[in-house]
Amino acid sequence: MTLPTLHNTGVLYRRILSQFPQDFSLAFAYGSGVFKQHGTNQGQMEKNMLDFVFAVDDPVTWHTMNLLQNRKHYSILKLLGPTKISSIQNDHGASVYYNTLVPVDGKIIKYGVISTQSLIDDLLHWRTMYVAGRLHKPVKMLLQNENGKLRAALVANLKSAVTASFLMMPESFSEEDLFLQIAGLSYAGDFRMVIGEDKSKVANIVTDNIQHFRILYSNILRDCPQVVYKSLQGKLEVDKSPEGQFDQLMALPRTLQQRITKLVDPPGKNRDVEEILLQVAQDPDCGAVVQQGISSIVKSSSITQSIKGIATAGLWKTVSYSSKKLIKMWKGSRTKPSVSQMS
Repeated sequence: MTLPTLHNTGVLYRRILSQFPQDFSLAFAYGSGVFKQHGTNQGQMEKNMLDFVFAVDDPVTWHTMNLLQNRKHYSILKLLGPTKISSIQNDHGASVYYNTLVPVDGKIIKYGVISTQSLIDDLLHWRTMYVAGRLHKPVKMLLQNENGKLRAALVANLKSAVTASFLMMPESFSEEDLFLQIAGLSYAGDFRMVIGEDKSKVANIVTDNIQHFRILYSNILRDCPQVVYKSLQGKLEVDKSPEGQFDQLMALPRTLQQRITKLVDPPGKNRDVEEILLQVAQDPDCGAVVQQGISSIVKSSSITQSIKGIATAGLWKTVSYSSKKLIKMWKGSRTKPSVSQMS
């Protein structure tokens, strides 16, 4: 199966990408500057910062070239050189190195650099869910090379998002309810949702982008043996039997299985993962346990990546970026969508 992507290689994106070393295995744009969100108009959208993620096979070489081309993008950490920058990228937080509030071609952008191997690891195993979570939602794929492992991991990540969401849903639900659940996975446990993010962010992402979510997920839903997908009515029915839930739990990414095991298994018992998941599958609170497991992954990575972001952005940019987020959160709290908009 080929991952469905929302191709947009318009002049703006091509011009921005041309400012960087071209050794990408994957490049995509995401966020409120790329996709319209509920409650924003075209004028506001055009003022929003554009967010990018660049996956590269060799971060040391890429940062070496980028420091020559775009030295001003980096904080004082540029003095440490490309090897140390790559080490900070790979060994701390969510294995992403962000440069933020960067002026490029008349726009303000933020771009994160991640190694191809770290990206594949996150997509397959949800080690941090940091970039994997962004890819649960519609993104604009700008460049993608022929790396077969990466292509397979991108599809596996979407399937995992569906499986985890099924476990947290009732037996019958709407397409929109599912997409709200999927979009919310990477915000569960994120401390920035308490302070720094608009509380209605998930609903805002989904409400005006239902068709984009369908493009991403319709083939996966049609091919899934555990769900009845009535695409014309936008309704779904999922197998909630203990056997069905056990199959879903066994298909979850490895890190999430480990977090669930840690939550359920008393210290010192050291039971087999399969035995523990069989117990969880029969628990009426199965969905809540899965939710807790996801929250524990997201919480730790969001905190460590944000701490790292202070160093990679520099203090002034961190203060500026954070204040913009707080203003956005305050505005969002004054214009919360109604229940009918969210359901």
